[in-house]
Amino acid sequence: MTKESVLLVEDDEDILQLLEYNFQNAGFAVTTSRDGLDALTRIRRQRPDLVLLDIMLPGADGFEVCRSIKRDPKTAQVPVIMLTARGEEVDRIVGLELGADDYVVKPFSPRELILRARAVLKRLSPEAPAKQVLRKDGLSVDMDAHRAEAQGQEIPLTATEFKLLAELFRSQGRVLTRDQLLNTVWGYEFEGYARTVDTHVRRLRQKLGHYSEMIETVRGVGYRFKE
Repeated sequence: MTKESVLLVEDDEDILQLLEYNFQNAGFAVTTSRDGLDALTRIRRQRPDLVLLDIMLPGADGFEVCRSIKRDPKTAQVPVIMLTARGEEVDRIVGLELGADDYVVKPFSPRELILRARAVLKRLSPEAPAKQVLRKDGLSVDMDAHRAEAQGQEIPLTATEFKLLAELFRSQGRVLTRDQLLNTVWGYEFEGYARTVDTHVRRLRQKLGHYSEMIETVRGVGYRFKE
């Protein structure tokens, strides 16, 4: 069985060694980098299954690396987990706005980090063909092809955005709480991460254009796709 590959991008040697040790013990094929530009070169040369990305890096910071990954059609589907040392909300929001699939605040628990890495990979891994296309008023979501279209034009969604749209679309007319979405889309439940859902919904709405009105906010509860 082929090991899942992870690129660890961290300029602190001690933290990098800690990450490398734990991910190798967890069964991952590990590659490391201590520089943002070097990381981009490695990603384009041999696309990993997952990128764990620190923010403060020489060459190019983590925000710029994430932006480059998500803008390139060849790497846009590579999941990115960002590491932030300060834990400031603005860092987390910026990372999510750029397309990061998750974030972890330092100091972190290696066990939790591995759990979150596996959760990201699990939710983004190919599933058995659903052979189902959801359609409504010119908006279509092809579950098998992992493709969303508006009036026949593909909507450039990240893997997480697609899964979020599909989950809301499948449950149209029913309110999904932030906790439910965290559990079904992200694959975990952690207190304080509801902002992750809000940020992704906002980014999804921006990409949907006038179809964004189909996603309704139910104040104090969560979100609902119009029936």
